[in-house]
Amino acid sequence: MIAADPDRLCPRPQLVRSEWFDLDGAWGFAFDDDDRGLADHWFTATEPFDRTITVPYPPESELSGVHATEPHTVVWYRREFDAPPIPDGHRLVLHFAAVDYAASVWINGIHLGSHEGGQTPFSFDITAALRPHGPQVIVLRAEDRPDEGTQPRGKQDWHPEPHDIWYHRTTGIWQPVWAEVVPALHLRELHWTPELTRASVSCEGELSATPGEAVTIRVVLRHGDEILAEQSVRVDRRRFRFDIAVPALRHGQDRSRLLWSPENPVLVDASVELHAAEVPSDTVSSYLGLREVGVADGRFLLNHLPYYPRMVLEQGYWPQSHLAAPDSVALRREVELIKELGFTGVRVHQKAEDPRFLFWCDKLGLLVWGETANAYEFAPEAVERLTREWLEILRRDRSHPCIVTWVPINESWGVPDVATAPGQTHFVRSIYHLTKSIDPSRPVIGNDGWEIPEADIIGVHDYAPTGEALSTRYGAELRRALSDGRPGGRRLLLDDTTTDRPVMLTEFGGLSHVPAEDEKWFGYSTVTDDEELAARLDQLVTAVLSSPDLAGFCYTQLTDTEQERNGLLTAGRVPKIDPARVRAILTRPAAAVPPEELNPYRERS
Repeated sequence: MIAADPDRLCPRPQLVRSEWFDLDGAWGFAFDDDDRGLADHWFTATEPFDRTITVPYPPESELSGVHATEPHTVVWYRREFDAPPIPDGHRLVLHFAAVDYAASVWINGIHLGSHEGGQTPFSFDITAALRPHGPQVIVLRAEDRPDEGTQPRGKQDWHPEPHDIWYHRTTGIWQPVWAEVVPALHLRELHWTPELTRASVSCEGELSATPGEAVTIRVVLRHGDEILAEQSVRVDRRRFRFDIAVPALRHGQDRSRLLWSPENPVLVDASVELHAAEVPSDTVSSYLGLREVGVADGRFLLNHLPYYPRMVLEQGYWPQSHLAAPDSVALRREVELIKELGFTGVRVHQKAEDPRFLFWCDKLGLLVWGETANAYEFAPEAVERLTREWLEILRRDRSHPCIVTWVPINESWGVPDVATAPGQTHFVRSIYHLTKSIDPSRPVIGNDGWEIPEADIIGVHDYAPTGEALSTRYGAELRRALSDGRPGGRRLLLDDTTTDRPVMLTEFGGLSHVPAEDEKWFGYSTVTDDEELAARLDQLVTAVLSSPDLAGFCYTQLTDTEQERNGLLTAGRVPKIDPARVRAILTRPAAAVPPEELNPYRERS
C-alpha cells in the first residue's frame, strides 16, 4: 500500500480496496445560467449537454477543455458508464471527492441525494438505481454563487476578474469521481490516533450499517516485514473504537526508529478485515504514522521534543487546472519541491487540499498546517456552513500524521469585527473548542494572523520589508509586540495571556519582482532581480532565525499565483533562485531551538 503508484493512487488513500475504478475523463456539460434545468428535467435529458468537459478539472480551467472564466452559477454534468459485475451480497458505491459548492446527483433519472460544501467528499450507494442492462447514466447539478458572502470560498474571487490576492473561481467537480464494489456490510470510515506514552494506537471507525449480529474486526500493523501488532475485536455497533497495544513503542531507546517526522517519515501499514457470519468479508488497506505533536514552554513539540517548523505558504493552485491538481504525479512533485527548497512544512492556504497531497506529505515527510476556505461575511448561515464543512474536513483528514496543527480561520476572514462584536468572538472561540473536542491530539489556532481570541500557538502575519524591522519586533521586544503591536493594523491578541504559548511568524516575506508597467500584479514588497530576491530572503530569514522567542515560521509563498507574484517558484514551478541556495538560507540553526535541544535520534536518522 505505502509503495503507491503515483499514476494510480486511490482518491481515498487511507481506506483502499482493490475493486475501485476511475470515472474521470470526458463528461457531457452544460451551463444553466437561467437555472431552468430542474424544472426542465435535465437529469433525464441529453439535449442540454452541448459541451464536453474533462473531469475533474473545473470549467474555468484550461485543462477542462471549457475554459470559461466568466461567472456561471449553475452547471450540469452527464456521464455514461458500464457498471462492473456486482457479486451477490455486494453493492456499488459512487464517490465524489469534492464538488464546489452545492451538488445534487441522479443515477438513471433517480435522485440519490445532495451535498453542500465545496471541499469535502460525499458518496451514494447506487446499486438500487442501476439498470439491469446497458449503460448507466450519472447526472450532477452544481450550484456555486460568487456573490454569496456566507459561502466558504477562500481565495476564489467574487469579482468577474481576479484582483489583489484572489483568483479565478473553481466551480463544480474539481477532485476525482470514482466508484468501488463493496460488501453490503463494510467499513465506511477508519481513524488512527497514536498514543506514544501509552505505547498504543487508537482505532476508530464506522460500518455501513448496524450489524444484525456481532462482527469481528481484525487489525494487523506492520513496519516492513515486522508485525508490530495483531488484534481482533468484537463489534456490535455501527461506530467502534478500540486501542491496539504496540509493544515496540515501550522501548524508550529503540522506538525512535518507528517515529514519524519530516526527517524520518516512517509509515506503518495497516490491514483491516471485517468478518461477519454468512455475509461477505471486507478487507481494506490503510496506514498511519506513529507520532505526537504538542506545545510547551514556548516551543512546538514533535514526539515530545522541541521542533522548529520551517514552513512555506502554498495556494494549491495551478495555471492550467486552478484548484484541481493536474494529476497525482504533480501533487507528489509539489511535496518534493518544497522539501528540496529546505522547508519542513507547508501551510496550504484557504483550501482543504486533495487527500492524495496529504498522502505524499505523509510518505515523503512534510508537516502540514490544516486549513480551510473561509467565508467573507458573518451571519448565522455562515456559521452553519463553515462549521459543517470544517467538521467534514476533520473527519476526512485527522488520521494523516503530516497534519500537525488545525487553522479554521485566517486573518478574521468571515469574522471581520471579531475584536468588537461578541457574536464573532464567541464563534472563533467555539470553533477552536469544537476542533479540540473532535481532535485533542493537535494544537489549534482559532484565527491565524491577528485578533486571536483563542489559540495554542500565536500565529503572527507581518510583511515587514526588512530584516531590521523583524529583528526589532521579534527580538528583545517580542512580548511588547504581542501586547501592543498591530500587524495589518489589527490587535494581535484578544485575550489577556501572553504566557508560554509558542509564537510563530506564520506569514512573512511576500517578495516580488518589480512589475512591468502594464502587468496585472500584487505583492507586498519588491526586488529588482533574482539576486536581490536571494539577498532579501537571506536578510528576512536571518532575522527570524535570530529571534530567541519565535518558535517557527511560514514564508509567503511557494509559487506565483495568477497576479500574486511573490513566489520562490514561478506559477509553472520553475525556481527563481537555485534551490540549493534557498535551502542553505532556510536550514541554518534557529536561536529558539539551540543545538543541545535538538532530538538526537532525529538528527542521527
